[in-house]
Amino acid sequence: MDDDKKYGDQKVESWVIDKVDQWRDHYNANYEQKFDEYYRLWRGIWSVEDKTRDSERSRLISPALQQAVESSVAEVEEATFGRGKWFDIRDDRNDQSKEDIAYLREQLSEDFQFTKTRKAVAECILNAAVFGTGVGEIVLEEVKEMKPATQPVMDGAMKAVGVTTQDRVVVKLRPILPQNFLIDPVATSIEDALGVAIDEFVPKHQVEIGIQNGIYRDVDLESAITDSDIEADKELTSFDEDKVRLTKYYGLIPKHLYNDAVMEEDDDELSKTVKPEKDEEEEKGYIEVIIVIANGDKLLKIEENPYMMQDRPVVAFPWDIVPSRFWGRGICEKGYNSQKALDAELRARIDALALTVHPMMAMDASRMPRGAKLEIRPGKTILTNGNPAEILQPFKFGNLDQVTFAQAGELQKMVQMATGAIDAAGIPGTINGDAAAGAVSMSMGAIIKRHKRTLINFQESFLIPMIEKTAWRYMQFDPDNYPVSDYKFLPSSSLGVIAREYEVTQLVQLLQTLGQDSPMYPMLVSAVIDNMGLSNREEIMAQMKQASEPNPEAQQAQQQQMQMQQEMAAAQLQLVQAQAMEAQSRAQKYQVEAQLEPQVVQAKMAAALSTNLQAGNADDAEFAKRAKIAELMLKEEDMKSNERIATMQVSSKNRQP
Repeated sequence: MDDDKKYGDQKVESWVIDKVDQWRDHYNANYEQKFDEYYRLWRGIWSVEDKTRDSERSRLISPALQQAVESSVAEVEEATFGRGKWFDIRDDRNDQSKEDIAYLREQLSEDFQFTKTRKAVAECILNAAVFGTGVGEIVLEEVKEMKPATQPVMDGAMKAVGVTTQDRVVVKLRPILPQNFLIDPVATSIEDALGVAIDEFVPKHQVEIGIQNGIYRDVDLESAITDSDIEADKELTSFDEDKVRLTKYYGLIPKHLYNDAVMEEDDDELSKTVKPEKDEEEEKGYIEVIIVIANGDKLLKIEENPYMMQDRPVVAFPWDIVPSRFWGRGICEKGYNSQKALDAELRARIDALALTVHPMMAMDASRMPRGAKLEIRPGKTILTNGNPAEILQPFKFGNLDQVTFAQAGELQKMVQMATGAIDAAGIPGTINGDAAAGAVSMSMGAIIKRHKRTLINFQESFLIPMIEKTAWRYMQFDPDNYPVSDYKFLPSSSLGVIAREYEVTQLVQLLQTLGQDSPMYPMLVSAVIDNMGLSNREEIMAQMKQASEPNPEAQQAQQQQMQMQQEMAAAQLQLVQAQAMEAQSRAQKYQVEAQLEPQVVQAKMAAALSTNLQAGNADDAEFAKRAKIAELMLKEEDMKSNERIATMQVSSKNRQP
């Protein structure tokens, strides 16, 4: 490499390392000591001042803060992974084809299990609880995937008789300790920062393998000079010969620095005297890059951001948001003061108990034998010149007050309340993974209520961006296993899954209330299926939609049947109308006959009066008798005629349509 190229590399290295050193100074001044203290309390490690104490008894560290961290992390993990399915992917509304996203969801679920993403996410949650912020790096890794090898056997059928290996790219989530993560101090998120850096020690052989595989430039690699400030565990600082300090920078750099460094990678065939002229406009501004530097002075890699969405491969979330600050507020910070007070109380009580049980002794040295050593142990005999009670006198200390025990209990409760391990009412957190399917258990509801802000930060700032970035990487770098080009999708995580489960429960209750006869029943069934986490959800929805659409043949047959029914109804109506007209005609006939009937009766009466009568006058007795009979017959016939007329009128009204 010539001097011109070295100079270009040096300019990039100098610019990046200068930024990283500034950010490291800001971290050391504001967070290093605090984070070390939080880590110590969580681990239960004695501090430096504890180790200098003469009494071992006073080195006790209460496990209250440890328990608060463990219980809170367990509850957040339960809320995230307790349902089994901890993420979901839906297509956007404008996309009519849903099959590609369904495939993406299932394939991504398998790869998450293969790369042990759940374990990495859990470690990031733990870091957030201890240090206040959980950070993860999304990395690409080439692996050899084992698949069954098939070949024909004796009967000609294809059977698996072994395994075969296949190279593929996988996407992994790598937890990053906050001590190894640096960010622009004025930024509040990864996206609005000038850049971020991961500054850590890695095994030397990993970098050498990267050089061998062409990931890094071929440079002379030396061992690192150990810096305990960025060591995850200070006990590892002695193994510096097997480590390399690797600084990875994701962010913006001036364009002219990038162009100078990239020119060094041009082909050697290009004459040194023939160089392309620089465009001043192209030299202005910034460019998004990925830079890797070894030991602060070896440029291993520089490239423009290769990801199709131009996103940075880092995700982070705060346990609790601190306004105008990137670093969050974790469990250890919340309970730090109460934990220190509790430790001081317990240590003072133990020291007082030790002095009470084993008090200091005063003696009259003039009455002790020459060369005698005052060592108090069971069964030891001491020779004295005189009464031992007058020679040896213990110092008297006050007895332990029982109030101190209650005070320690209150301090422990204060730690739990400050950290959220118990609520203000003193109800401890519970974990229940046996909730009924399709419903949110009371314990799960309590967990969500207690850690709602943390869960929202975790879902929105970490889990959902991680799912998006991972899916984009697979679609870009592993198209064989991810033949999906639709990068517009809507991922959701555990909170969304739990919310949909609760919504399904409410919809099912509404379905049971309305019944199948309700016109809203099909719409509610579709909503239930759409919110359920079924693997073939899109297929079921498509079949339901197809079933709801009218079939042309069935529609034609239905129309023909309706036409026949209408014709039959019209014929029946005509028949009823004819019968009604006939009944009306009969009623009119009966009415006329009834009106004429009195005349007939009168004629019959006249005939009766005149039948078999001899000539005579009207005073004849027989004539009077017959006239009386005829009159009675006339009244009877008149009453029957009136009854028939009324009956015919009622019958006529009933027969009318």
